[in-house]
Order: sequence, then structure tokens, then C-alpha cells
Amino acid sequence: MSINKNGAAERENSTWQPKIVAFLCNWCSYAGADLAGVSRLKYPANVRIIRVPCSSRVNPQFILRAFQRGADGVLVAGCHPGDCHYVTGNYFTRRRLMLFKRLLEFTGFAPERLKVRWVSAAEGGRFAETIKEMVEELRDLGPNRVMREEK
Repeated sequence: MSINKNGAAERENSTWQPKIVAFLCNWCSYAGADLAGVSRLKYPANVRIIRVPCSSRVNPQFILRAFQRGADGVLVAGCHPGDCHYVTGNYFTRRRLMLFKRLLEFTGFAPERLKVRWVSAAEGGRFAETIKEMVEELRDLGPNRVMREEK
């Protein structure tokens, strides 16, 4: 096993697929993911979706737990700023997760494994592209070996 430029161990087995946990806002992002499926847009099946009432309900502990349980990447998606069903929820999300990414970086964890995106109900294509981009970036980073719990 060799080390790549990002300090991640390269996989000798090219069949490895990253696992992504996506926390999606019920009102916009989940509907966008649904639109991607209904429109039969092609994107990797590496994502496991968790529907939340609002992106602001995603506690950083949920993200840590996803990484501990084996996720290689986490996506938090919500309504575009200014379009939140709960008025200011996504502003709280943006601020909270920006600080959380800095904390991840400070502790030595690759902050690229956490993505925050705004996807409306009409942007199924954007959701599919986000998942494709995330899978490619995670393939470059390799498996999450830092936070994973040993069983």
C-alpha cells in the first residue's frame, strides 16, 4: 500500500467504492434527489439518504457518528439561502458547518469529506452532479481510516 499526495493510503483493490451519508432537507434537497430519481438521471448508488426536516437540524454529532460508523463522506444539503421553509434554518447550517469543517481540519481529518450544498426541489441534475463529484473526490482521498470505529 502506498501513500498518495493527499496523505491517504491508495487502494490496491480498485473495486472499493466510497460510502456517502447524505442528510437532506425535506422541503428542497430531498425533493431534488427524488426528481433526480424520477428523471432517471445517472449517478452513483454510493449514497444513503437521511431525510431531516431542515438542514439546521443536522447536529455535528450526527456527522461525527456517520464517520465513526464507516462513512467515507457526508453531504448536508438544504434549501438555497433565503428560500428556507423555516426562514433562517440554512443560515444556521452554513455558519455551524463552516466552523465544524475548520474543527475537522484542525484535528487532522480531511475536511473535503464533508460537503454542504444547496439544492432546490427543481435541481435534480444538481443533486446528481454533487454525488458524482463527491464520489470522485472520495476515490482520490481513499477510505476513511481516521475516525472509523474498530469492530
